[in-house]
Amino acid sequence: MAVRSFRIWLLDIRDEIAGIRQLTKDTNADAFAASWAMKRAVQHALLIIAEAAKHIPTELKDMRPEVPWQKIHGLGNLLRHEYRRIEPGILWSVVIDHLDDLDKAAAALLDSQSE
Repeated sequence: MAVRSFRIWLLDIRDEIAGIRQLTKDTNADAFAASWAMKRAVQHALLIIAEAAKHIPTELKDMRPEVPWQKIHGLGNLLRHEYRRIEPGILWSVVIDHLDDLDKAAAALLDSQSE
């Protein structure tokens, strides 16, 4: 398998965040919690984000210390292995409180690095 550039992983993160935003833009916490399809779509997007984040080189992550990289990895592990413990409110909190900072950091890392 070909090695992917870290830029592709960062673009994956940004694409998944854009998808989550599009999906949840006209909803609220209650509607989100009531929608099986929306929860599953967000869970899957967050899994992709967590997986992509694992492939970002440490030296790049160190440039964005405001991003909780370990928590992103941890969320991925929870979604993979302990998915029954994930309450809709936790997912909603990630959507509302954390994706903007991650998106900004991914954009900044993309802008700061050229191949």
